[in-house]
Amino acid sequence: MNNASFCDVGKGAQRPLGPLMLPLFLGFEGPQLTADERALFREADPAGFILFARNVDTLPQLRALTDDLRMLSGRETLPILVDQEGGRVQRLGPPHWPAHPPGAPFAALYGASPLAGIEAARLHGIAIGMELAEAGISVDCLPLLDVPVAGAHDIIGDRALGTDPNGVAALGDAVLRGLRQAGICGIVKHIPGHGRAAADSHESLPVVDASRADLEQDFAPFRALASAPMAMTAHVRYDAVDPARCASTSPVVVQDVIRRDIGFGGLLMCDDLHMSALEGSLADRLEGALMAGCDIALHCTGRFDENRALCAVAPAITSEAEDRLAAAMAWPDSPSRPEADAAARRDDLLGTVSAVS
Repeated sequence: MNNASFCDVGKGAQRPLGPLMLPLFLGFEGPQLTADERALFREADPAGFILFARNVDTLPQLRALTDDLRMLSGRETLPILVDQEGGRVQRLGPPHWPAHPPGAPFAALYGASPLAGIEAARLHGIAIGMELAEAGISVDCLPLLDVPVAGAHDIIGDRALGTDPNGVAALGDAVLRGLRQAGICGIVKHIPGHGRAAADSHESLPVVDASRADLEQDFAPFRALASAPMAMTAHVRYDAVDPARCASTSPVVVQDVIRRDIGFGGLLMCDDLHMSALEGSLADRLEGALMAGCDIALHCTGRFDENRALCAVAPAITSEAEDRLAAAMAWPDSPSRPEADAAARRDDLLGTVSAVS
């Protein structure tokens, strides 16, 4: 990427909008696109979109929205993302969609019976994936591979797949396989690990002072799933790696740790640019993430003025990032035999450990 040209645009010049895709996954305001959003997205061509509860009402409404986004972009394989983990992070929920469990019950089952835990996690991925596919959503921000430690902030908490790196990796791999079987692309997060953070990165920058040797426990699940199609960074500073920068804007973390040491070769997206862990203007944050080596920047607020400002300063997506994006969107299977009873079978398995405990 040409650093000078990016900075020139960021100082007030406006990038001429046109046919070049932008390295942005954007949120938007409501259950339908406004006329202004439609005009902006048609002209700017962001790489994809992310949905939140504010965009979701009923299945027919949601399917119409995702079909509209694909038609607007002209890409059948358009990345349409959602955070659908289960538990407290579930954008599609009752009364129109069932509640799903968080990560903790899978860890408990894995502790009692690893094979049963892995199968339940795979079924979890299938159950969620089938619902997303029916709604026209193509990417789930799951599995979460963070390994929480004592004293960490509860922002991860029961979302985690346990505290054993090997178990987290095994369960995360199973969830990822289940999503793939349902035709959904999964995103491993929050690379290289949010489990030690003593603060919520939505509110402030978590600073982790663990040694590099101790951080290997955090890196291990991501290394085990280094072939995943997409990953989302952690807005965390690791003083043993780069004491000056948040991971999402650190070339040392992105290039040396995520790409080289962990070996992740898929599409790398930073977490939400609007989170308070990052410093500077939105343009500064976008530049920092892309210059560090992230392929895509995520912006979630849905505010039209912020989306417009980001589209005005963003460079075109790099050819390498575009190739990684295409590979990620080609990664899911074409589901031929959907397991309609996946959720019931998952819940039966999870119920066995509840009965024992």
